[in-house]
Amino acid sequence: MKIAVTGGSGFIASHVIDQLVEVGAEVVAIDHRVRPHRPDVQFEDVDILNLSSLIQATRGCEYVFHLAAVSNVNHAHKYPVYTVELNVTGTANVLEAARLNGARRVFFASTVWVYTGTRGGGPLDEDEPFHLPDAGHIYTSSKIASEMIIHNYWQLYRQPFTILRYGIPYGPRMREELVIPIFIRKALRGEPIRIEGDGSQYRNYVYVEDLARAHVLAMSARAENQVYNLEGAEKISITEIARTIDRVLGGGRVHVEHAPARPGDYGGKEVSASKARRELEWEPRVDFETGMRRTVEWFTDRYAPADAEAELALGHR
Repeated sequence: MKIAVTGGSGFIASHVIDQLVEVGAEVVAIDHRVRPHRPDVQFEDVDILNLSSLIQATRGCEYVFHLAAVSNVNHAHKYPVYTVELNVTGTANVLEAARLNGARRVFFASTVWVYTGTRGGGPLDEDEPFHLPDAGHIYTSSKIASEMIIHNYWQLYRQPFTILRYGIPYGPRMREELVIPIFIRKALRGEPIRIEGDGSQYRNYVYVEDLARAHVLAMSARAENQVYNLEGAEKISITEIARTIDRVLGGGRVHVEHAPARPGDYGGKEVSASKARRELEWEPRVDFETGMRRTVEWFTDRYAPADAEAELALGHR
């Protein structure tokens, strides 16, 4: 079974690839310029905005997991036109390549941020209608638009799909510009942690290995043409992230400063993952503190050599 993963060198995709390799899949990692984390998968250096190259790279693939996107919301805010181009046009290109190559299904990495554009109370399920003026962010709108196009490709061209709306993932290999790695590095260096807003905004964080496991489960026939929320089980505020890092490091390492909230931030809504639990038999296994211990250990090992080299360089001045 040959499977393509776009954005294959990224944080979540790298763990999805691990899970796919573990179940015996032949994986094609598609990314632009950056090689995947493991050498035992095929690598195709392709920009998903280049349709002809994408068609060639995915030829012979039965399934396509589409994870390539502008996923950093700060970058999406700064570069709105590129975000729309990569996230929306890129998704259309993936669907078109899958259609022309006869792929059995496309899996799309969406997000619980789409629920910003809803007005219902919680818990919100996959059938909750969107009120589009409330989407609130270019990133959110790009994901909603991509989901609409995915449905169009089924309605018009019979290209099967599965949409996975991610909770907020964390774990080893996170991008260093994300909040948890930033907090960890500042704590290790004894620098103050900057929290935007009052710190009460929450996320239902989901450990990345739990999230990646759901992708394999979603390959079941039952998941065809379905949408699933892959939401974490625990509400974790930004303040609680800082407190958890402090506990993991032994206490007294974290000092917090507050700053204004960033525009269009996702304040958090109660989202139900009951459909994934019922139909995919998926639910998170790793609690937040355990996952954070693993994450802090990984980043501590990653940062230690660089920090030691910096200290050594300072000592030779």
